[in-house]
Amino acid sequence: MRNIRLLLEYDGSAYHGWQRQKNALTIQEVLETALARLTGEAIKVHGSGRTDSGVHARGQVANFHTASHIPLKAFYAGLNSLLPRDIAVLDAAEAPLDFHARKSVRSKTYEYRILNRRQPSPLSRRYAWVVREVLDLEAMIQAAAVLPGEHDFSAFKASGGAPGHAVRRVLSAAWHQGDAGRLRFFITANGFLRGMVRSLVGTMVEIGLGKRPPEDLGGLLKSGDRAGAGPTAPAQGLFLVEVLY
Repeated sequence: MRNIRLLLEYDGSAYHGWQRQKNALTIQEVLETALARLTGEAIKVHGSGRTDSGVHARGQVANFHTASHIPLKAFYAGLNSLLPRDIAVLDAAEAPLDFHARKSVRSKTYEYRILNRRQPSPLSRRYAWVVREVLDLEAMIQAAAVLPGEHDFSAFKASGGAPGHAVRRVLSAAWHQGDAGRLRFFITANGFLRGMVRSLVGTMVEIGLGKRPPEDLGGLLKSGDRAGAGPTAPAQGLFLVEVLY
């Protein structure tokens, strides 16, 4: 038995997230179908995390066990010949048998992209949240400064998320300004709750619009009041960037 580790990139626009579902097409289902064709086995793929519907990935990690003797190159080139063009295998490697793409994670990094301009953007509509009102980036930076450290993120947990404690340790969180109104928010943590990054971004955008003060974000961390947080940012702006083990 072999344990194969894959590095994946995908455009999540056409999929209902990572996890296999009964009545919707997902990344996991498409990947498992391609692996079954390649190996002749029923393959169960484990991903580092369950990206939501419409969320993208530049560095998703997955693993699966197989008895196949297919060389590693086939899991790279062979899978890419079978997968649709919006999913790609960037790398394939042998992993220890006890490696698990989700359970072995030390940290993950997500990026959220905003295009802050008045005009719509046909080229960014699938890969960024277009916010037409002027954002106060300095206020958003001030708000994000409270995120590093260990906090209870109950206020930023999507409804319907898995039960359990909501404490996560954020290693870094920062906004970056690019040209032509392009804003990028990067956050690295030891784990994320369902909807956590998008809820944080939605709250910080309200801060940037002057609808609430920067210190509100810290107050929400202390209160755990989900009803008091801002709206959930649209899925198309979110990217899973990197997973470390």
